Amino acid sequence: MDLSVGVSIAAVVLVALVVVTLAIGINIVPQGHVYTVERFGKYHRSLESGLGLIAPYVERIGRRVNVMEQVIDVPSQEAFTRDNAGVRIDAVVFYQVLDAARASYEVSNLEVAMMTLTMTNIRTVVGSMDLDQLLSHRDEINERLLRVMDAAASPWGVKMTRIEIKDIVPPADLAGAMARQMKAEREKRASVLEAEGHRQADILRAEGRKQSAILEAEGRKEAAFRDAEARERGAEAEARATQLVSEAIAKGDIAAANFLVAEKYVEAVKAIATAPNQRVVVVPIEAAALAGTLGGIAEITRSVFGEGAQARKSTGLPPNVGGAGR
Repeated sequence: MDLSVGVSIAAVVLVALVVVTLAIGINIVPQGHVYTVERFGKYHRSLESGLGLIAPYVERIGRRVNVMEQVIDVPSQEAFTRDNAGVRIDAVVFYQVLDAARASYEVSNLEVAMMTLTMTNIRTVVGSMDLDQLLSHRDEINERLLRVMDAAASPWGVKMTRIEIKDIVPPADLAGAMARQMKAEREKRASVLEAEGHRQADILRAEGRKQSAILEAEGRKEAAFRDAEARERGAEAEARATQLVSEAIAKGDIAAANFLVAEKYVEAVKAIATAPNQRVVVVPIEAAALAGTLGGIAEITRSVFGEGAQARKSTGLPPNVGGAGR
């Protein structure tokens, strides 16, 4: 019976040893992590994500390294620019471990080393720039920090993916001065734009006046041309009438001359009577001259109608037919 008890105890111990051995030798590595395996205290290999086996009692898991992209929030710190302006600046750093062994055994505390390196390089970059350049060239700051940090962290098996400056806070007095400067600059731009607007408006008004003057001159030119043409036509008609009267007088027809004088006489009287500066007109008229003029007109009328009557007699029409037709 003692023998059976001893065998049972040995079996239990053996089973427990097997279970412990399997538990030590079988490891489940999560996604996004890499485990380092040390043999007798020295790095031997790395286990990727999934099921990983090691030799129990000979090998052990050394470091559990996160190989996903990680972020470090760099605390705010004070730094001085090249023109001795103190600013408070903070940043955020994104990095990824590419070589788990080097990240585990090349540096003792990777996160502290990364934060310290970032803070010192931020102070270096800020000290090489003026305040205005620092505030307006954040992309340049980020690019310079990324280039320097990536080169410094490369021996640790780390890849710097991004470095972003979160905030740059100048002193209160400098912030007030910058606000006043910005206000003055905006007022200057507004004044320039307003003056430019007035200038453009004056130019447009001048162009409008110029076009109006040109059109008005063109109108006057056209009107003068029309007036000259009308006067020319009137002069031609007057010359033609005068020529006809002269020919009639040369042939001994005094009635034509009397008709021309009567026409001019009536036009002169009409002009005097319709003058705007005269309300009462006294015109001395010689009865003999007026009678002679009227006589001339009557003679012309008789001659015209007489010729018409002779024509009607020759055609056999009654006298009133021609008058009705007229």
